[in-house]
Amino acid sequence: MGVQEGTANAPPRTWRTRLHRWFPAARIAASAVILVVLLRKVRLHSLLPKWDHTTFLWLAAGVACFILAIALSTVRWQRVLDAMDVPSRFGSLFNTYLACQFVSSFLPSSIGGDAVRVTRLSSQRTGPDAPEAPEAFASVVLDRMSGWLILPLLCLAGLLVNPALRHQGRSSRIALTLSLVSLAALVVVIVVAASPRFGGRLAGRRGVARFFGAVHEGIDRLRHRPIVIAQVLAAALVYQLAVIAAALLATHALGIHIGPTALLAFVPAVAIVQVLPISFGGLGVREGALVLFLKPLGVASGQAVALGLLLYAMQLISSLLGAPSLAFGQRSRSRPGPVVPAA
Repeated sequence: MGVQEGTANAPPRTWRTRLHRWFPAARIAASAVILVVLLRKVRLHSLLPKWDHTTFLWLAAGVACFILAIALSTVRWQRVLDAMDVPSRFGSLFNTYLACQFVSSFLPSSIGGDAVRVTRLSSQRTGPDAPEAPEAFASVVLDRMSGWLILPLLCLAGLLVNPALRHQGRSSRIALTLSLVSLAALVVVIVVAASPRFGGRLAGRRGVARFFGAVHEGIDRLRHRPIVIAQVLAAALVYQLAVIAAALLATHALGIHIGPTALLAFVPAVAIVQVLPISFGGLGVREGALVLFLKPLGVASGQAVALGLLLYAMQLISSLLGAPSLAFGQRSRSRPGPVVPAA
């Protein structure tokens, strides 16, 4: 029996290959469906702010908060690298983070931005202190973990500071559940990764396992440097506060009257929801979550959707700074680029 031409040497297509191929398109479709459902319930004119000179000032200040947040993320990552004995210059890391933010905002994958960080860090550096791909991967994972630790803690702090927020029915229960579940899951991941019995067995191995073994070694180095841990968490805290400040400025631009403690409680909860790989850039999921959390506080559905879209627009504008870094910032090295394990 003959073999069809062009297929003899082709690798067989598995279900994972098909999933990776169609998953971005499915996320875009999910965003479109969710937005259509939400927009059917609101009047389109309610999505636009009333433009005047103060509106532009609120929006410009909000974009500045997002840029500040990127800088704070860079500081957080830099401190993680220092703890892993990989000293790095802020300027180089900031350019890499800008490229990461651009990819994450304009491509249907949050992992793609982190892959840019891993590739850039491990391919641009030279010398004896240059990190290999596993160390670069571990630094990005630990950087993300620190951010994920702050999100549920801020949500719980907001619910604690303002007792009225704990009595908003379903929105209060969902925010509390998301925070507790996220915090518990992160603690489990950290304990397993730090354990010599589990994460320690992967250290020094070959293949994909060495990437996760590097995470164990990174945690082991961090826990012996409490001052660096405090610096990383402080940078993560101020980063999230900058994002919340941007949300507060966006509410002023839209004429939404809501207190800062409500944003302190519910913006982190929205961030926890929108990071789920359901939609493109969180579109639809973010707006639906804002409707859920803010409607009991007297915010109309149209205003909540407008707030979500405005936050996304402000993030996109700040991410445009990463376009030149992505286009011109890559420098070649003699060694090949790393293979980052798929998440």
